[in-house]
Amino acid sequence: MNELYLNGKFIGKVENPSEFTEKVREARRNGVIPDNLNIYYDKRVEDIQINDNKGRLRRPLIVVKDGQPTLTEDNIKKLQKNEILFSDLIKQGVIEYLDAAEEENAFIAFSREELTKEHTHLEITPLAMVGLCTSLVPYANFSPGARISIGSKNQKQALGMYAINFPIRIDMDVNILHYPQIPLVQSIMHEVSNYNKHPSGQNMVVAVMSYKGYNVDDAVILNKASIDRGLGRSTYYRPTIAEELRYSSGLTDEISIPDKDIKGYKSERDYRLLEGDGIIFPEANVIEGDVIIGKTSPPRFLSSMDQYNLAPSSRRESSVALKHGEEGVIDFVLITESSEGNRLVQVKIRDQRIPELGDKFTSRHGQKGVVGLIVDQADMPFTASGITPDLLFSPHGIPSRMTISHLIELIAGKTGALSSRYIDGTLFDVEPEKKLRRELLSLGFRENGVETMYNGITGEQLEAKIYIGNIYYMKLKHMVANKIHARARGPIQLLTRQPTEGRAKEGGLRLGEMEKDTFVAHGVSLLLKERFDADGTVIPICESCGMVAVHDKFRNKLYCPICGDNVEINFIEISYAFKLLLDELKSLTVHPKLILKNKY
Repeated sequence: MNELYLNGKFIGKVENPSEFTEKVREARRNGVIPDNLNIYYDKRVEDIQINDNKGRLRRPLIVVKDGQPTLTEDNIKKLQKNEILFSDLIKQGVIEYLDAAEEENAFIAFSREELTKEHTHLEITPLAMVGLCTSLVPYANFSPGARISIGSKNQKQALGMYAINFPIRIDMDVNILHYPQIPLVQSIMHEVSNYNKHPSGQNMVVAVMSYKGYNVDDAVILNKASIDRGLGRSTYYRPTIAEELRYSSGLTDEISIPDKDIKGYKSERDYRLLEGDGIIFPEANVIEGDVIIGKTSPPRFLSSMDQYNLAPSSRRESSVALKHGEEGVIDFVLITESSEGNRLVQVKIRDQRIPELGDKFTSRHGQKGVVGLIVDQADMPFTASGITPDLLFSPHGIPSRMTISHLIELIAGKTGALSSRYIDGTLFDVEPEKKLRRELLSLGFRENGVETMYNGITGEQLEAKIYIGNIYYMKLKHMVANKIHARARGPIQLLTRQPTEGRAKEGGLRLGEMEKDTFVAHGVSLLLKERFDADGTVIPICESCGMVAVHDKFRNKLYCPICGDNVEINFIEISYAFKLLLDELKSLTVHPKLILKNKY
């Protein structure tokens, strides 16, 4: 007897499990029981699991009987004529949805040619095995799964046109690519998903070669003339918001130009772009520190007397200004109301982003890299026909990653550009590479995609033949303008007296264990001491009891809280974080003693 479970709950026992599961499946296909029910017979533990609960991942498959699919040519013709729907095929039992458990009992054929009498199901299309982004990768079946996963993830980060009405939308941190192009090499999913109506990349002429070592470690080299013509150019948009909040005390925020005698008033230069209503005007050029929306707020804490003394000087400055490292142009200003009825001001800032060193580019095959060098067109290598590549890709990125689809797209893109047509690179149903090679040969080029190229600096012919063609490259949202950060001095934390953390807070750069080791290897002891003294402090220590003594600066007096005045007290230099640790130990009623010795 085999135990029977419904959604994990025991409901009975079954004598003939194979016959029972087949009857349940037939009843589902005939519409007797709901089509969202799945059954799984586990022979190892001899139990049957029936699931009809929500939240299960299920996928459609064609039912196979006696080695023949139940989906006929007649069904396909009716689908094309809209005489029947996909849901009708499910009701007829031609197509059924399986979950992960029932799929363990199924024997699924990849294609119609593979079908045998043992098969129970047939894939509708091999594309159904992968997600949307993965199915957009051309010739994906020629590359390792890990690289295709990276490629599909990178496509989500590519710049394009996320919405047609972007000029009037206020979205957080968005990018618009100026000149997106439809890929020359595409799959059927580009049409199905309407990708070609909102593409997110550009067809670039790519040469696979090294250039003075500047494209080592996955870096790419860009042609400056191509950038000047608009290659990879984008605009970055971000909003800033200010609201006139109401407080429980009856006081409110006020959007206006702050008075000079207000607490926290910045310099006049910071307010120079504000109009009479305290809001910046459109198309103003702004840099870090510039106030965009002038705003004042009531004091955070009111005493009993302050409630009657609400002079302008008692208010505090709370304007919205550009953060450290930001710049741009005011795109538009929106004045509206929040859901609570408060006055709300939204300002949208735009910043044109021209490709620069450190910006990230990628193909659709997981071959991502940052810009390592931007070269004048005169110095770029060129072909015998005068073609200068837009991008130089390092050949060292191919062998270990085995992204053969990247290389095939290069030939396919070249063929498509020369023959003025789109190349079909649909997963498992691609235009054969041999056909593309023959077509390339008939167009007057070498069938293997290589060409003779010349050094742009010396004019000499390069000894090796260079693999050159067209690849669809995408610019990713990871731009150096959003990440670059350096600091010589800046704010520190109140508690630990160490530098703040993060670019937005003008934070310090951490000197870790490995960086410390390089300093040690170079023997720069004083620099090492200086680097690790970011929170250095001098404290008095009682030599008698080892406790931290008190230095009364007003009376210029040193004394120990335990031993009193008549003791020897010495100053020592320690990290403030260590002093904080001593204080925390005291709060746990632990008495930390510091025993002092003469250094020499």
